[in-house]
Amino acid sequence: MNKSALVTGGAGFLGSFLTEHLLTNGWSVRVLDNLSHGRVENLGDHRFDKSFGMIDADLKDRKALTDAVRDVEVVFHFAANPEVKLSTVDPQLHFNENILTTFNLLEAVRIAGNVRYLFFASSSSVYGEPERNPVTEDARSRPVSVYGATKASSEMLIMAYSKLYAIRSISLRYANIVGPRLRHGVIYDFARKLRTNPCELEILGDGNQKRSFLWVEDAIDATLRVLSLAKGHFDVCNVGNEDWISVRDVAQELVNVAGLKGTRFVYKPVLHGVGWMGDVKEIRLHIGKAQQTGWVPSLDSRESVRRTAKSTLQDIGAI
Repeated sequence: MNKSALVTGGAGFLGSFLTEHLLTNGWSVRVLDNLSHGRVENLGDHRFDKSFGMIDADLKDRKALTDAVRDVEVVFHFAANPEVKLSTVDPQLHFNENILTTFNLLEAVRIAGNVRYLFFASSSSVYGEPERNPVTEDARSRPVSVYGATKASSEMLIMAYSKLYAIRSISLRYANIVGPRLRHGVIYDFARKLRTNPCELEILGDGNQKRSFLWVEDAIDATLRVLSLAKGHFDVCNVGNEDWISVRDVAQELVNVAGLKGTRFVYKPVLHGVGWMGDVKEIRLHIGKAQQTGWVPSLDSRESVRRTAKSTLQDIGAI
């Protein structure tokens, strides 16, 4: 595999960590990011590397995409609107920023003809509310959120293009990836709420929702190891942790890390105790396929949450 790559969304949370690791391991990396969710600062001094290039553009810009895929063998498609809850109230936004952009990228790849591998940052949300946990890769995609539907739709597009145009592709179905630089999700939301009102914390749902949380460094390690699985036209691979914790426990970790006493939890459940329409009550991924590569998470869900809570609270000035 030629170590030349395009990373869409490479200045975002997960994409920036991937970009750093690729550059550190001798890759030539080009990042395409419109900085709507990412930040140039996430790339640190790596943005001055000779083997790094930055294209400040949107994936809806066909010309920018044509330039971006030129002369690269590997594409990591990590650009997307990550706000699951937002997709419920603004579905058009997620269609444009998740499905349309994936189609545009695939068209650019098809026309260029030089890309041999494509790795897609998908999500556990494609499974919806699983019938049993842990959920394996062969479970049906039954998304209950528009966000999940956009990821599942993107997977179908990638599958078709992969088989038609001889691109080796893997869809990485990530659980909740957490760590420094995180700017969305439950930990970030709790941190902002506690900064505003340390005496009371609103929890969307009944707090009994269970999630698996994976430290970002572990997610990148899994991603790079899973590259070895790209032998056929299209495959999927779960990337998550072996355990899970409740949303109430996540809230308590934030309060503990912040050093707060007596913070009152206020619950706002809908339907069967979830936080919003499209939320999932319980999900944990089966990660046996990823572990076949020799990968093992270094941190469990609780420690991943605890470390993320500390970095997030410090970053927003809450501690």
